[in-house]
Amino acid sequence: MSESTVRIGLVLPDVMGTYGDNGNALILRQRLRMRDIDAEVVHITLNDPVPDSLDVYTLGGAEDSAQRLATRHLTQYPGLQKAAARGVPVLAICAAIQVLGHWYETSSGEKVDGVSLFDVTTSPQETRSIGEVITEPLLDGLTQKLSGFENHRGGTTLGSDAHALARVTSGIGNGVGDSREGVVQGSVIGTYMHGPVLARNPELADYLLEKAIGRTLEPLDLPEVAQLRRERLRR
Repeated sequence: MSESTVRIGLVLPDVMGTYGDNGNALILRQRLRMRDIDAEVVHITLNDPVPDSLDVYTLGGAEDSAQRLATRHLTQYPGLQKAAARGVPVLAICAAIQVLGHWYETSSGEKVDGVSLFDVTTSPQETRSIGEVITEPLLDGLTQKLSGFENHRGGTTLGSDAHALARVTSGIGNGVGDSREGVVQGSVIGTYMHGPVLARNPELADYLLEKAIGRTLEPLDLPEVAQLRRERLRR
């Protein structure tokens, strides 16, 4: 990690950024700056190789054609995979879970190889999962309910090396009928929750930041964020 500035990789925002997911990188930056820690967002587009030298990475959702572009780019430039192998935290939203898995099946029935950061596979569900979702976290270090907005047709099956991020109490989650939501494998966390998810779940944001900088952060007293959480959880 840079001695002075935390560098947040926003991976492929030109093709992987639906439903405001690019905002997750901004949330990470802002929560660091509010603690007087210098931070910057590094935009990594299809025109750029993916560096392995950043401190934390975020990826957003996308449709089938964009997923293909992202998969091809991450395969050609495996900086994200190299960083994750060193334990650098990565947040993958919705379709990014599928790209980082072993393979995903498109809506037309074609299987596309992923980059295998996650021991998961994804096939289309019969119906699309749309709406608010609330979960109880299963990841050590998280104690507060997670909430978000899901909009996906993928049904993601976890293999033996992958673990669920949370248990669904309201909504669908991974969509394979077992009440699990998201995936955790090593330092990589995936979730189907949009929102952006880190705006709605500050504990998860600080979890990623603490992994990135290697130390505990003092909590932030932000009444407006607490109000947002209360409103979303009530829904």
